[in-house]
Amino acid sequence: QVRLVESGGGLVQPGGSLRLSCMAFGITTSSYDMSWYRQGPGKDRELVATISRTSGTIDYADSVKGRFTISRDNAKNTMYLQMDRLKDEDTAVYYCKAHAGLGRPIYWGQGTLATVAS
Repeated sequence: QVRLVESGGGLVQPGGSLRLSCMAFGITTSSYDMSWYRQGPGKDRELVATISRTSGTIDYADSVKGRFTISRDNAKNTMYLQMDRLKDEDTAVYYCKAHAGLGRPIYWGQGTLATVAS
């Protein structure tokens, strides 16, 4: 059974940092492109960052460029999102996604809540 398990969310003050992790079970992450999405209160789910299987291609949403860093360790079957200089508007449930390509399986985690508030 495939599972993606996010962790690392919590409450942090504006300007602070959090590091999210997404550990995969039942798949070999080196065969998947992976992404972080988020869904804030009353908002649609949006793409935050994506990283290709070998980390050769990385993209970020404009709203997080220069503040967030996506990375992965295929040996640990884990993806990360380092979030620095957090803002109130970064408050959201953060989800990881593993995707094998067009017509191939897509897997989602259950989400981890990051709350930025003073």
